[in-house]
This record gives sequence, C-alpha cells and structure tokens, in this order.
Amino acid sequence: MRYTSILAGAGFALSAMTAGAATVLNVYTALEPDQVKDYKEAFEKANPDIEINWVRESTGVITARLLAEKNNPQADAIWGLAATSLQILDHEGMLQGYAPKTLKELAPTFRDKSTPPKWTGMDVWAATVCFNTVEAARKNLPRPESWADLTKPVYKGQVVMPNPASSGTGFLDVSAWLQKFGDKQGWAYMDKLHENIAQYVHSGSKPCKMAAAGEYPIGISFEYRGAQLKSKGAPIDLIFPKEGLGWDVEGTAILKGTKKLEAARRLADFSASREAMALYEKNYAVLAIPGIAKPNPHLPADYEKRLVRNDFAWAAKNRDAILKEWARRYDSKSEKK
Repeated sequence: MRYTSILAGAGFALSAMTAGAATVLNVYTALEPDQVKDYKEAFEKANPDIEINWVRESTGVITARLLAEKNNPQADAIWGLAATSLQILDHEGMLQGYAPKTLKELAPTFRDKSTPPKWTGMDVWAATVCFNTVEAARKNLPRPESWADLTKPVYKGQVVMPNPASSGTGFLDVSAWLQKFGDKQGWAYMDKLHENIAQYVHSGSKPCKMAAAGEYPIGISFEYRGAQLKSKGAPIDLIFPKEGLGWDVEGTAILKGTKKLEAARRLADFSASREAMALYEKNYAVLAIPGIAKPNPHLPADYEKRLVRNDFAWAAKNRDAILKEWARRYDSKSEKK
C-alpha cells in the first residue's frame, strides 16, 4: 500500500550493489520499509547473481513516478504495488506480460486476466481503525464500531487518515466508500467524516502510528501496521468497521522494455513462489496462494469475509477523477509535503 520513505528524501534509491554482482535489478516498490530488507535478502539468497536496487515510496508517489518515466523507464520491475496502480500502468502499455511458474496455484483474484498476465498478486492489505483506548478514556470517547460512527460529533478533530493521492491505503478507503455506498452517498459520507478529520497524512502506516503514540485517539490505517504495533504493546484496539473493509492487492510486474528481462522474470517467479508467500504470511492474513496464511491473533477469524466487493478495473479507470474531486473537497486539511 503507501508510506514513508526508507531514507529521508523523497524517492531516494537504495543502492544494493556489491562486488561480483552480475545483474543489478532496479525495482520500484511501495512495500513497507520494514518489509523490504527481508524480501531482498530472501530473493538474493535464491538468486545470488542478481541484486535488487530498491526505489521505495508511497503508492501514489511511486505510481506518479512510473507514469512520468513512461517514455524513459528507469525501473526493470515492480515488487509490491497496488493492483489498482498496476492496472493503470497496464492501460498505458507499460507492463510486460509473463506467467510465473506457480501461476496455476494463485487464486483468480491475484492475477491479471490477460494471457500471459501483466501482473500477479502477492497479498491483500485492508482498512483497519486503530483506536487508542488510553487516550479515548482520557477524552471520554466511545469506541466506534462502524464507518458511520466516525462521523459523530463526539469525534470532531480526533481522527487522522491517509491522503488517497499519496497513499494506497487512503485510496482503497475512498474507493471502497464510493463502491459500497454509491457515488452520492459516498461523497456525502466523506463530507461528514471530513468534519472530524484533524489531518490527512501521506502514509498508510502513519495514522496508526500516531494513534499508538497518543497523538490522536483514532487513526484510519491498515491491518498489518495495527497488528504489529499492538503486538509490541501499543495501547490500541483494532476495529474492523461493520460495513466492510476496503482493500487492495499488492502485486508484481515487469516493465516493458527492460534490458534485464531474464532477471525480472526470475523476480516475478520468486514473488509468486511458496517461499515468498511464507514471507508475506508474516505480514498479511490473505495471500495469493490459498492455504498458507495462518490465523493472526489480532485479526478476526472471518477477516477475509469482511472485505468489501472491490472492482479494481473501476477503481483504476476512475482514480484520477476521484482524486481530483477529493482534493477539491478536502485537501485543505492535508499534511504539508
């Protein structure tokens, strides 16, 4: 989904070159900063003649960068970007089709419908509300149970959420509300929610981190970060609003025109492998290959059933229009970049 840069300075590329590397693969990602190290190490152990040079940013920023580089691509592959963004890139003719060796094992939701697919999925990340029980008690705030609850006057100025233009988590929220409630009611809902928003931040993780730190009692975020912070002792409850959870798929793709096609294909093979799924399982509850994920004590047993119906093609087609309208209505409360 989405998130703060690994290093200070937007778009900073992490150089991973070491002596003797046959191929340095430029990989763009919106994975969480604390995930990329393990993923890189596992891939390079399995492919010692290839090294990953990460370029990491939030979903919106990395998507914009890829589109800006359309006529002069700098990336060889993408590992960990929202399927909604990957569909936009595919529409622009930027992705190279490839069928990973384990394609038949992937659930249908986790692959592009083309043959060969232009992208394959890794895992699902979904909306979660992080609720600081200590701060809420101090401010006499009730526990919200639904998206509708967050529009109640008692929460005025107490909620932070991601900006959908920069954060994949923010966009999956907005997209889900519009799909679930309908266009008119979706915007009406966000108008009411806006009254209670203290700030829109440029990271999917940050609202939960702010809630965990007690900066604000309520942060609209996603399940991985919430579960991780709670497991470390943060005084937060994870709330899964009863209307359903917005979600997206993290995926992998090869950039058309790469001069390192064989190495990029090996990355795609690895990303869709059971070995990679074992890595994703440490972070997410729903994986591309069924039967690998284990129950997370901080997530409900029926977590997957709580995901709203999501039309990725609709979200990708309407993304620009949605973000333009969102900015017109709400950008006055956005965090400064």
